[in-house]
Amino acid sequence: MRHFFGPPQRRPDHDASRLICWFKRLYEALVFYGGLALFVGLALLWSLLAALMCVILPRRVRMPLGRLGVAVFCHWFLLALRATAIIQIDLEALDALRDERHLIIAPNHPSLLDVMLIASRLPRVVCIIKSELRDHPLLGGGARLADYICNRPSLAMVRAGIASLRAGHPLLIFPEGTRTEETPMNRFRGGFALIAKETGAPVQTVFIETNSPFLGKGWPLFRKPAFPLIYRARLGERFHVCGDVKSFVGELEAYYRHALTAEPGVAQAKLGPASTMPAGAPASTSASSPTLPAS
Repeated sequence: MRHFFGPPQRRPDHDASRLICWFKRLYEALVFYGGLALFVGLALLWSLLAALMCVILPRRVRMPLGRLGVAVFCHWFLLALRATAIIQIDLEALDALRDERHLIIAPNHPSLLDVMLIASRLPRVVCIIKSELRDHPLLGGGARLADYICNRPSLAMVRAGIASLRAGHPLLIFPEGTRTEETPMNRFRGGFALIAKETGAPVQTVFIETNSPFLGKGWPLFRKPAFPLIYRARLGERFHVCGDVKSFVGELEAYYRHALTAEPGVAQAKLGPASTMPAGAPASTSASSPTLPAS
């Protein structure tokens, strides 16, 4: 009976489904590697132009020009990616921070794309970056033109961050210090809190949520992820440091852990009153405030 009826016939809709999947994978690969090549080419071109402008333009001109250039590049590149439908991005919450000046923006750091996501919406922001990025052939020229701050040495970073905030430039700093390796996030470092303490600037919590480990710690640059990629930024609460810096860092870390493991939009954990206060309250000037060596 088995041979009489012959082998089972393949259904036409099954063949069509396989063909659609094949074309989908081909499209995603072309868009991904084409987009990567486009990014490398444009980033290299901007880095070279920026390096030249660093030499010929005065600092008061090149600094805002560099930051605007980074923002425009990030905005249009992400817009192009969104048009391909391989990525979905919701960053509208960041628009509320566009006109802020005396503010520390402190997001979690799941991937290399985080700076691009935030800079695309906040053109005046000053980023604290790894020192090796200022010498990177693709990113170094733009980072130097924008006068981004190196994270090493730590004391120089803190001083530069304080000077930037006092000049009216919002500061972007990742409390983890590097991309997330542990779930839901790494232990926080204290530099951002010391800067907040010294300047009285509020710390704005920002949660970057994604469905993919793409470009996270250890992700190879040329490894194609599963699509679509989804990124969303949401604002948390805003705090002042008004007590012990170390206690504030520990409590803020606990707040982030709760918010990142709870259902999005639900977590509203409060920091303890011992070291924090609502952002609307005046900054503390108590004698316990840490001080820096004189410049």
